[in-house]
Formats: sequence, structure tokens, C-alpha cells
Amino acid sequence: MEETTERQIPEFAGATGRRKEAVCRVRLKAGNGTVTINGRTKEEYLSRLALIHHAMEPLQKVDMAGKLDVEAHVAGGGVSGQAGAIRLAIARALILLDPQLRPMLKKAGLLTVDARKVERKKYGRPKARKRFQFSKR
Repeated sequence: MEETTERQIPEFAGATGRRKEAVCRVRLKAGNGTVTINGRTKEEYLSRLALIHHAMEPLQKVDMAGKLDVEAHVAGGGVSGQAGAIRLAIARALILLDPQLRPMLKKAGLLTVDARKVERKKYGRPKARKRFQFSKR
């Protein structure tokens, strides 16, 4: 007897993403493509078109932009860092929905955590690396 192993696709998937000081929790579920970020639409929250494209890139890569509803809760940092956190969280949640998407997302670099943070200010300097003006006399 041959058994067919059908994978059960979960009804929703949740994941977290981080970028700079921003942290995002995302829930993906089957739907018509509605995206809400902190209770507002993506256009209203992210405002800049470049940030919207950046945040929704994982859905575009796997052609699921109109098939999944995205509910994101993001806190900390600025709008750019929050868009990066949303992007990573969506990519991670997509893998939970369908593990076969992993190679495609990995190749596109959407699963790599961008670990760059703001460098701390050092004493004896006005900023992290900038120096006070040198005076010979």
C-alpha cells in the first residue's frame, strides 16, 4: 500500500523580524492581499513608495502578493528600519507556510539579517568617527 503524504498548509503563520532598533511581529493568512501595519494600511504607514516595495519584496518574489493577508505589529526605530523588519518577518513567515520557498527566498537574500547598527559615539570626539578640528598653533 502506498501512502500519499500531503503536507498540511497551516491556516496562518507568524514570525518576527528585526532591523536596527525596529522589531516586527507578522501574521500571514490566506486572504485577498490586505496589508495592515499597526492597524493602518501600508501606504498610510510607510508613506514612501520605495519603503513599501522594500517591505513587500518577499511576497512579490514568490508571487503571493494578492493571495495572503498580512498583519504586522512593528515598534522601535525609524520608518526605514521598520520596513526592513517587516521584510524579514514576512520572508520568515512564508517559509513556515511553505518550506519549499526557502531556496528562492535565500537566493534573493531575503532571509539574511542586516546586522548593521548605529555606531556608538566615542569620548573626545563630536560623533562616532568625526574629529574636532585640528589646530597646529
